[in-house]
Amino acid sequence: MNIVLIGYMGSGKSLIGSALASILEFDYIDLDDYIENQEKKTISEIFDDKGEIYFRKQEHTYLKDVLQKNDTVISLGGGTPCFAGNMDLIIEAEKVKSIYLQTSLEELTHRLLSERSKRPLIAHLTNEDDLKDFIRKHLFERSFYYNQSDIKVQTDQKTVETIVTEIRSKLF
Repeated sequence: MNIVLIGYMGSGKSLIGSALASILEFDYIDLDDYIENQEKKTISEIFDDKGEIYFRKQEHTYLKDVLQKNDTVISLGGGTPCFAGNMDLIIEAEKVKSIYLQTSLEELTHRLLSERSKRPLIAHLTNEDDLKDFIRKHLFERSFYYNQSDIKVQTDQKTVETIVTEIRSKLF
């Protein structure tokens, strides 16, 4: 079985994915890291050099690749489920469980406010209100895709260990 973690940036996909894989003794793949390794460029460089359309095509191809693996926890980029039929690919894949790490607007704003410089998508947002509006818009646009996940787990005010335990109880 593969486990695919879905959620907005800052929802904890990478942190929880790594911890979950360790506990389950699964492999762990962060799709963005996988793409960067395959392309030999950062996501930002791919966007700058070749554009979003190229990136989304490659992302779809690499998602198909990693879904073929076994006993793997896969963390997706926040936008991955929303493009190129990726959510359909996840839903239709055999032995794949998708988990939406659901995080409130307030919690995401709090988490991302101090991380803006490390996140190209939000680096240009100069104040908390602009960041909150940006996240709100994205959550609204992406909720259709995120909510198609097999399992939803609320992450607000929870430790990684608590979230991993909750995921395990819902999976097995």
